[in-house]
Amino acid sequence: MQASFLSKLFLLFFSCFLLKIEASKKQVSAMYVFGDSTVDPGNNNFINSPFRSNFPPYGRDFVNQKPTGRFTNGKLGTDFIVSYLGLKELLPPYLDPNLSDKEIVTGVSFASAGSGFDPLTPTLGNVISVAQQLEYFKEYKKRLEGLLGKQKTENHINNAFFFISAGTNDYVINYFSVPIRRNYYTPLTYGRFLLQHVKDFIQNLWKEGARKIALVGLPPMGCLPLVITLNSHNVLLERGCVEMYSAVARDYNMMLQHELFLLQLNFSDVPPGAKISYLDIYGPLDNMIQEHQKLGFDEVDHGCCGSGFIETTFLCNGFSLVCSDASKFVFWDSIHPTERAYFRLFMEARPKIDALINA
Repeated sequence: MQASFLSKLFLLFFSCFLLKIEASKKQVSAMYVFGDSTVDPGNNNFINSPFRSNFPPYGRDFVNQKPTGRFTNGKLGTDFIVSYLGLKELLPPYLDPNLSDKEIVTGVSFASAGSGFDPLTPTLGNVISVAQQLEYFKEYKKRLEGLLGKQKTENHINNAFFFISAGTNDYVINYFSVPIRRNYYTPLTYGRFLLQHVKDFIQNLWKEGARKIALVGLPPMGCLPLVITLNSHNVLLERGCVEMYSAVARDYNMMLQHELFLLQLNFSDVPPGAKISYLDIYGPLDNMIQEHQKLGFDEVDHGCCGSGFIETTFLCNGFSLVCSDASKFVFWDSIHPTERAYFRLFMEARPKIDALINA
């Protein structure tokens, strides 16, 4: 009798828990994403840039083994998020000319592989700048108004979830690879320069109606296989993380969190209901690398594609040797995580996402 009562009580609590999850999902009208290759599902397929991944072996573990322009073997973290929010299974690229009205309404990604907050960064790969991504969002809003009307569009945007992931290219492709910014900035002052662009971007999103914004920090950049390779005297034997790069990432993340805190304190500029959440990628990714054996990863210092030391974009192609099981690797190519690593990053971020959308 008592066991039956407890069983019913458990089912009641479990049902309430599920209803709470569903209620939280219903508060989100759409998902909009801005940034770089970590969140680009294929926008670069539609521009003239070498920063593409719409060819094998990218997408090897995707639906129908289809290379879509995602820089991994399967789904991105933003695909897991949009599915978790109950909007759709995959987040499409905005520049896809075949997007249906239904796809448009529930959200898109404006991100472009190779982009960054520094206006110089996207010019190095001829990709879509963050400023242009914002212009595409304004263009998107006009199309949405044609579908929903002006007032409903405003409410729709107010209840949407905004996700921003950029900054790594600003350091890896730009600051540490070409001398232009290093002639004028130290790593610390360059970080402050980037953060001014971050703040401007957030304030511009506020003007366009964004109210729930999640911003991803930098990963342990010194642990990216490409960075290890380019900073090792012996690429086969010296495969440890490069502390200088990771230290720069930690300093930037601390400054970013501080600036986001100050930004929300300035009540005269913050729209009613606006919330910003910092999502830590450094800690979870570093943990996957340092504790990889406990988490079921075998390889952490090189990617699954080719040698995994330097291959990315067109260097990871149909002629490259590919590992048999990408789930054993943290990295797919020399920069980007595997689908399994992205899923773990999503799971780590989920409590912060829940808190943000329910705020």
